[in-house]
Amino acid sequence: MDGAVELPPDPRALDGLGRNHSLRTALADLVDNSIDAEASHVLIRFIRKEGRLRGLYVVDNGKGMSARGIDVAMTLGGRREYGAKDLGSFGVGLKAASFSNAKLVTVLSWAAGHAPVGRRLEADPNKRGFHCDVVAEAFAKAELSRRWGIPWSGTGTIVRWDEVFGFPATDDPLRVEEFISRSMTEIIKHLGLVLHRIIDLGRTEIFLDVEDVDQGLVGPRSRVDAINPFGYTKPGKAGYPKSLIAQHGDLSVVFRCHIWPPRSRMPEFNLGTGADKHQGLYFYRRGRLLQAGGSWDGVSVPARERQLARVEVDIDGLPPALVAMNPEKSRVQVGPDFAQLAAAAAADDGTAFVDYLTDAEERFRASRKRQRARKAMIPPGRGFAPQLKRAIRDEIPMQDHQTPITMRWARFDRAHRDDFFRVDRVDRVLWLNERFRPLAKTGRRGANDAALLKSLLYLLMEQAFTGEYLGVRDRDNIELWQEVLSMAAKVDAGE
Repeated sequence: MDGAVELPPDPRALDGLGRNHSLRTALADLVDNSIDAEASHVLIRFIRKEGRLRGLYVVDNGKGMSARGIDVAMTLGGRREYGAKDLGSFGVGLKAASFSNAKLVTVLSWAAGHAPVGRRLEADPNKRGFHCDVVAEAFAKAELSRRWGIPWSGTGTIVRWDEVFGFPATDDPLRVEEFISRSMTEIIKHLGLVLHRIIDLGRTEIFLDVEDVDQGLVGPRSRVDAINPFGYTKPGKAGYPKSLIAQHGDLSVVFRCHIWPPRSRMPEFNLGTGADKHQGLYFYRRGRLLQAGGSWDGVSVPARERQLARVEVDIDGLPPALVAMNPEKSRVQVGPDFAQLAAAAAADDGTAFVDYLTDAEERFRASRKRQRARKAMIPPGRGFAPQLKRAIRDEIPMQDHQTPITMRWARFDRAHRDDFFRVDRVDRVLWLNERFRPLAKTGRRGANDAALLKSLLYLLMEQAFTGEYLGVRDRDNIELWQEVLSMAAKVDAGE
């Protein structure tokens, strides 16, 4: 060696920080920090001003940080001393999560025995160094002392985002409300899933709301509830779940194997995008879910017949060469020995991984036997909510070579004012009379609304779209249904 030189990172390193984050994964990373700070309550708040979304806060009542602690937190790669149960690891979570979504991040904190402190970083490509602005103590104190609506004992932390990239650049109330509704739903589902163990233990409560600065009002608060991907009430096969254990040196690796009950309608099974996409391995670190299935990581391959199979794996204490999480805590990378380790795992009764997969596949096939005797139907198309189409496909074999049936609302002309529906066999459209359209609970209507009505009409009317022509019996049935449905709609409308 001939000495050493200081090689600080290029300031542009901030530009690429957190590029693998979405809004929901970034907020999960910030909530992780709140949980590490022993917060009992965390609030995520969208800020609306002059009709537009302007910023976002993450507020907690944890133990807070001193001036030294906040400097470490705002340092790129700053590594504090992590406890045995802490969710943090790399020292980039706060910065990566924030700069993946916003240009400006301000952190304000108040620790017991210390004055309130604040720091601000800006992702500016023209910056020549890693300079962090010091926030005035009075401003930090004022922000931390606001009525946030969570229990407060004098300590806590606020992370504030300004100039958020993904917010809609409009003050159109419909578009803004649609964004807020969609984003809050996604965030609540994601946090409920990845933090379900922690929420179930009662360690932390998480809420979301929206503040309208111009009106000085805060909207209704939504709570994050646990979504346990293993939350069935009765297993799909007797004898499960089973723990299959393999040895990796002196370490025991446990594969907790579950078989879900088939045809489940529980949201914990479908997880919003369908059970097919959530079979596989569920990796946890310190009670936090890192990967919600979707892959077998070399142990097997995804298949429709394996959709009932889910496996819990806790990676605490396992070497990174065997399995390691990514910085965003949204995925794991397994080493070359992992699949062989799983293949060697066995339960006390001798069940191996291949036996478990066979049991899950057989249970799935058995649940589908009665379906094979059913007549295949034309698939549902536009106008059906995605989850409704999945439910229909789960229960009924489909003629996937056929053009799907579409359901659409329209204003009927005077001559057909009292008709409930019209059948367009050429384009496979069932037109529904807008006059009889039910009002959604939210007060809003969309192309996929009235799921109950549409599902019943689909089951009733699908046969009207089959064959080269309508027979006498089919025409009689259509006239009957038309009369009855039209009269029922008028009764409900009080006509």
